[in-house]
Amino acid sequence: MKIAPVIHALRASPDSLPTRLVHTGQHYDLDMKDTFFKQLGIPKPDVDLEVGSGSHAVQTAHVMLRFEPVLEETRPAAVLVVGDVNSTVACTIVAVKKGVPVIHVEAGLRSHDRTMAEEINRVLTDQISALLFTTERVGRENLLKEGIPESRIHFVGNVMIDTLKRNLEAAIPPETTVARYQADAAILVGGGNGYAVLTLHRPSNVDDPVVLERLLGTLREVSERVPLVFPVHPRTKARIEGSGVPFIGSDRILMLPPLGYLEMLGLMSRAKLVLTDSGGMQEETTALGVPCVTLRKNTERPVTVEEGTNTVVGSDPSRIRSAVEEILATGGKAGRVPELWDGQASMRIKEVLVRWLQGNSERSA
Repeated sequence: MKIAPVIHALRASPDSLPTRLVHTGQHYDLDMKDTFFKQLGIPKPDVDLEVGSGSHAVQTAHVMLRFEPVLEETRPAAVLVVGDVNSTVACTIVAVKKGVPVIHVEAGLRSHDRTMAEEINRVLTDQISALLFTTERVGRENLLKEGIPESRIHFVGNVMIDTLKRNLEAAIPPETTVARYQADAAILVGGGNGYAVLTLHRPSNVDDPVVLERLLGTLREVSERVPLVFPVHPRTKARIEGSGVPFIGSDRILMLPPLGYLEMLGLMSRAKLVLTDSGGMQEETTALGVPCVTLRKNTERPVTVEEGTNTVVGSDPSRIRSAVEEILATGGKAGRVPELWDGQASMRIKEVLVRWLQGNSERSA
């Protein structure tokens, strides 16, 4: 969702920039990869590292080992990375040690929670990147506090919202998605309350049996007030099945396999609310004006709380129930779309890159 608008912008005329697209294979489900590339119109990768699954250390190491020969063969003017996954920090380290400048899209986000692997990836990547593109103004403040020179920082907006706006009209209706899995579409009505979308995947929620059991019990209670449509990753499903908590099989909880972007966008856009521990969905719900209840104790995207529709509740049962009840009673926070979340972030990135590359070329001449 982040690379799609960037690659479209960089390759668009006029002033197209020669690019090579490298897919690390960190998100390794073949069907899902093909679905996302097709739905988002991402060109076939020039290189697929096919890294696959593994621990943080194993995955990061494999990306580094397989990316280095690509870098040596290509000898690019720069390497552009997005987000905060293991691939981001792995490719950044390899590039910088080879003397290749790194451009980080979605820089400066901070949860200030160093127990999160993503936070470590964000901090390390930002420290050694040559250009840092931020999604919200607080990103600049975070980077300046960490000693990043202001000249490297550019506030351009959110590329995730570029993708959302580009694809909203093509979003697949919830009825179509539900029917595909031969489920009763009546769950989308929910007795007048509509339905809620649930996603759950962070280790802090699904790997701790005590936290998971508490969450599942609370979410089952929530489903009695508003039915839940729950696209669930196989790993999360295994944790739920192993928990012993009666969750799967409820006629108020529709568990689906992982969905493509257009299916998820359709579900979110028509939902009464979203319950999630995903960072991207906090942004998407704010852009859509859909109330979001974040099942984490913090967020690296504070603008979604301060200006958007997001409420952070952690895994506390009373706070979850209270947030849901308030949304059902009042419609939730109205919010507004944050500054520069207008679908043009990727074009602003391109404009900066063209000037920056020209300046580097002139200095090396």
